[in-house]
Amino acid sequence: MRQQSNKERAKVSEQAEIFLGNDLDGNRQALALSRANRHGLIAGATGTGKTVTLQGMAESFSAHGVPVFVADVKGDLSGIAMPGSPTFKHADKLESRAKELGMEDYAYSDNSVVFWDLYGKNGHPIRTTVSEMGPLLLSRLLDLNDTQEGVLQIVFRYADENELLLLDFEDLRAMLAWAYDNAKELSGAYGNVSKQSVGAIQRQLLSFESQGADNFFGEPALEIDDFLTVDEQGRGVVNVLAAEQLMRSPKLYATFLLWLLAELFETLPEVGDPEKPKLVFFFDEAHLLFDDAPDALQETIERVVRLIRSKGVGVFFVTQNPIDIPEEIAGQLGNRVQHALRAFTPRDKRAIKAAAETFRINPDLDVEQAITELKVGEALVSTLDEEGAPTIVQRTLIKPPRSRLGPLTVKERAIIQSVSPFDGKYDEEVNRESAEEVLLKKAQDAAKTAEEVEKKGREEVAKQPRKTPSMWEKAGKGAARAAAGSLASIAVATALGKKSSANPLRTGATAFVRNILGGLMR
Repeated sequence: MRQQSNKERAKVSEQAEIFLGNDLDGNRQALALSRANRHGLIAGATGTGKTVTLQGMAESFSAHGVPVFVADVKGDLSGIAMPGSPTFKHADKLESRAKELGMEDYAYSDNSVVFWDLYGKNGHPIRTTVSEMGPLLLSRLLDLNDTQEGVLQIVFRYADENELLLLDFEDLRAMLAWAYDNAKELSGAYGNVSKQSVGAIQRQLLSFESQGADNFFGEPALEIDDFLTVDEQGRGVVNVLAAEQLMRSPKLYATFLLWLLAELFETLPEVGDPEKPKLVFFFDEAHLLFDDAPDALQETIERVVRLIRSKGVGVFFVTQNPIDIPEEIAGQLGNRVQHALRAFTPRDKRAIKAAAETFRINPDLDVEQAITELKVGEALVSTLDEEGAPTIVQRTLIKPPRSRLGPLTVKERAIIQSVSPFDGKYDEEVNRESAEEVLLKKAQDAAKTAEEVEKKGREEVAKQPRKTPSMWEKAGKGAARAAAGSLASIAVATALGKKSSANPLRTGATAFVRNILGGLMR
């Protein structure tokens, strides 16, 4: 962080830093772009200004040509796509704060924004394949136990070895159905696979599908490079994930963002410590990532967060309570913006004490007390300086954003969506041949082969001479004898001149039919 007086501010180059605000002495507080990939934390109770801080930081990163990804969990971040206005709510407070901070160039402006949505309603749909998600994260989504997770890993292994593409939920469902019918075969090759475990996974899959999770799996799958774009003015694109509906399935939300981080880690090349990040990732409601996370998953998160900075990605966790972040990960967050916390419960008091202890001591500031006294739009700020060391914590007036505070209208969002550079790329789902179709074709081929074998067998049997007459032969011979007898009786009666009211031919036909049926029943 650089700390300079108002007199020196005009001499400061803003090309390499993100301005956050001024401390109470008027000194500039800023985040060095070259240290933004060392991750950060934005924390504070509801209503203390976290969203405004996030919005202002996203604007600044974008202005420096750094793409941004942010989850809009409440719907109010969509306004970042439109310039603010003197007629909008809180405009007077924004302009007053800008004047207070000496922002002489403050003016309302928009940002280059692309909207995304797992459900495809308020943005481009984001999809991945079941194979790319992998058994570990999918087990987390389905809340499987260790045994069931092991079975799922075997199913994935078999699919990989037999080139069965697992693209969507239909493929996974078909693969599980096959595993259920062939549990013995799988057990012999890979280890114990019980039908009970497969059935439990199928039930969890059905339950999770009912929450709309199947929308996330399929093709075309997201290309990570589409998150790393700049517009024609050189501004980094702000990728806004519409997460209002997604937040109703918090486990899916957390797992999706973890998958996204993992994809960035796997896709991007090593760059060390660049002059500025390739992408800044804001993870709102970050506590959801760690709630009930098994040890294996938490270790994966820690490893990804630790190593992804070498790929030029900065991750900022946004949460209400700083103790929501495990210590192993919190220790990697060098840039911190702490808004007010309220000491209502013993847990709140522990959180305040823990937050105060994470800052580099300022002898002129009682940090623990200041955390409870911060006003809306104020925060305790400490960042990494150009040498990578944390700066002394300062009570800071946070700068106002230049874009609109509050959500877009439906019409405004539709207009922005219509001019998106990815219009038409992800909107229509593609369903190519994968595991479901392959397994179905195999089942159909097997049934056809069995039918052909059975038919051939019947033909071969029919060619062989029978030692005893068949039922049909018996019935036919019996009926013929009975019919012959009936016709002979009619002839005799006629010769004797007997009178009858019945038609001889009709009576004979009736007897013939009756005897045919009787022969069949013998």
